[in-house]
Amino acid sequence: MSAEVHKLGVAALAREMEAGRLSSVEATQALLAGITRHAELGAFLAVNEATALAQAREADARRARGQAGALTGVPLAHKDIFVTDFARTGLPTTAGSKMLAGYQSPFDATVLARLQEAGTVTLGKLNCDEFAMGSANENSAFGPVKNPWDLQRVPGGSSGGSAAAVAARLVPAATGTDTGGSIRQPASFTGVTGIKPTYGVCSRYGMVAFASSLDQAGPLARSAEDCALLLSAMSGFDARDATSAQRPPQDFAAAMRAPREGATAAQPLKGLRIGLPEEFFPSALAADVETAVRGALAELEKLGATLVDVSLPRTELSIPVYYIIAPAEASSNLSRFDGVKFGHRAAQHGDLMDMYRKSRAEGFGPEVKRRIMIGTYVLSHGYYDAYYVQAQKLRRMIADDFQACFQHCDLIAGPVAPTVAWQLGAQGEDPLQAYLADIFTLPGSLAGLPGMSVPAGFGQGGMPVGLQLIGNYFEEGALLHAAHALQLATDHHTRAPAGF
Repeated sequence: MSAEVHKLGVAALAREMEAGRLSSVEATQALLAGITRHAELGAFLAVNEATALAQAREADARRARGQAGALTGVPLAHKDIFVTDFARTGLPTTAGSKMLAGYQSPFDATVLARLQEAGTVTLGKLNCDEFAMGSANENSAFGPVKNPWDLQRVPGGSSGGSAAAVAARLVPAATGTDTGGSIRQPASFTGVTGIKPTYGVCSRYGMVAFASSLDQAGPLARSAEDCALLLSAMSGFDARDATSAQRPPQDFAAAMRAPREGATAAQPLKGLRIGLPEEFFPSALAADVETAVRGALAELEKLGATLVDVSLPRTELSIPVYYIIAPAEASSNLSRFDGVKFGHRAAQHGDLMDMYRKSRAEGFGPEVKRRIMIGTYVLSHGYYDAYYVQAQKLRRMIADDFQACFQHCDLIAGPVAPTVAWQLGAQGEDPLQAYLADIFTLPGSLAGLPGMSVPAGFGQGGMPVGLQLIGNYFEEGALLHAAHALQLATDHHTRAPAGF
């Protein structure tokens, strides 16, 4: 069994442990060996084998006492944007930045604490774009992550380490964060399933902040079923997070399996209306991506769904709106990294102001500096009303466009990104091209809506393509239900890259 552990997803691993055919210690040992074997991917920033095995032994003991839950003993890894209690885990928190290199957090992020309470095992911390700023995972201070489907291509960002680790079968699932598409886009580029819940469903406490009104945690896994199990444990109200939604705990796995009224075994999605915004299928959309997405939509039709034409007329405006609001919030959030209480401090400096300047110049990478400068500019006197206030007004209009669509449909579908994953370094000299790659994910993020990437097929060079599903507020169950039905009818999500 240990030789096959890497092939098992979250639900499958849990079933094997429940049946007594596999222990958490055995699963953890097998996955740790795979992480070491495939270090060339650059997916992991830190691993603590002793801590992981200790947690696995405790999980096995809980199971022996009859106290096991749905996730007890399942090994996971976490995006290094979540702080981890160093005394408990021995894992530092860096957010992919030299500014936080070696930082030892005194507490756990709420999302990680809840997964720990559910009995999961923490294998390590995963690479990410610095402070979650990027669409390729090439902005990490500790080196880029490579796409396991083609090591010369990017895995997407900023949760590229999480997506690559799941796609390469190094872990059955991982946590990620999505600010403008950073769960959905890497999930699409690596052929895994990822969900960004409604803003506020998962606590942001202990998540290193990028853009506070946009950042949201979510899982990346092999299937919708696995995502539902993880999201059930991760979510819920947290009084320490002022943006946490005051909603009771939800069993997303049960919602995923609940039959629709009037549905049949052959057509489990009968009565479901799926909107197709014309703006999500422009002439510039790569032909291979459109073919795969259209194929997935045809499968949804076979399952009983009805496709409806809708419009999101301000889709193109989502890029300038996002790249005003997100940098503005980043410039404010990252002002705390000044070399005084924690983080990098320049070894050589003069007075206090010189220490600030040198510490931040040395600690932050080019993309982070770029966004801080943009954000500071749009918030400055004389430009705040011209840029930031106008962007916020347009953000409300974008959200209103979605509500108009939901008068005619239950879910919205389209591509996740205009192309498949691009070559490493291809957009290094032109950050605008990477920004444009977020055009289909940004509208949902600005509106705070839940969204998913579901494997839809393969495009140029055998690279994965994701289908994006967007739901109305707190309709994660409907998203997962549709994705699960699609995955029962197709096998795209079961395919692994060669050599993994």
